[in-house]
Amino acid sequence: MNQPLAVGIDIGGTNSVFGIVDRRGNILYQGSIKTKDHQDISLYLDALHEGLAPLLDKAMGNGDEIKGIGIGAPNGNYYHGSIEFAPNLPWKGVIPLANLIRDQFGLPVVVTNDANAAAIGEMTFGAAKGMRDFIMVTLGTGLGSGIVINGQLVYGHDGFAGELGHVVMEQEGRLCGCGRYGCLETYVSATGIVRTMLELLREKKTDSVLRKLKPAEITSKIVCDAALAGDQLALEAVDYTARVLGSALANFIAFSSPEAIVLFGGLARAGDLLLEPTRKYMHASVLQIWRDKVKLINSELKESDAAILGASALVWEMKE
Repeated sequence: MNQPLAVGIDIGGTNSVFGIVDRRGNILYQGSIKTKDHQDISLYLDALHEGLAPLLDKAMGNGDEIKGIGIGAPNGNYYHGSIEFAPNLPWKGVIPLANLIRDQFGLPVVVTNDANAAAIGEMTFGAAKGMRDFIMVTLGTGLGSGIVINGQLVYGHDGFAGELGHVVMEQEGRLCGCGRYGCLETYVSATGIVRTMLELLREKKTDSVLRKLKPAEITSKIVCDAALAGDQLALEAVDYTARVLGSALANFIAFSSPEAIVLFGGLARAGDLLLEPTRKYMHASVLQIWRDKVKLINSELKESDAAILGASALVWEMKE
């Protein structure tokens, strides 16, 4: 076949997924390993090699050429090729990931933040295809973001631009995993909506099916499913989440004037349940010159594919 291929790796706090991708965005081979099971980076690299090497052998056995490896990871630094102080990963401090992966596989490697990788995937293959100005917001365990202006992902002077999940929404608010208080992701994320639900259960006497569950059993999916079934307290939790998110998005519009904001990730799977009230609050809060101009849309990529595709797209941009 003799076609050029790229490897995309998405490193998450629980799982790492990887795939070998062609230029059209077809994932030809893919696999996964457990991130959290490998507290030592060297053991993680061994497990990654064990999972990925057979896929590389298959691709190269067909005569295809592997151009390089792109990696999306929490606190991934595009400039340094490192993971730096990622709170949701088992490896602490600064990890020179690009160098370690390069030594392991003998291929060129580029690293970026996981939300940035998802933004590149959306711009290359998804809902933002053809857009030059948009913001990607990932709603998972935390809230990540990738900002694209004039067709270029914004990295800032140090490689960490776009940490919108750590914009402070409430002074002396909820404690965040970053050590500060009131960060957006403590209110708007899978864990954030659960925190809201638990607060409502404690503070109000409204009947709710969730009162039958232990606090540790309540997940964002359960909250959203209850809301879809008409549970009033769950609907209140969703509305509060949408109000905070809509207000934050109105602020984000003010600094980059995007064509669209794309929502992605586990919480975004709630669909119109979250999207419609968020759109309402966003347009109500935004400066009038942008009212009804900025689209709020859900990702068109499968969650399991977006970060792989985005990470692999980094490879095509690498200098020879």
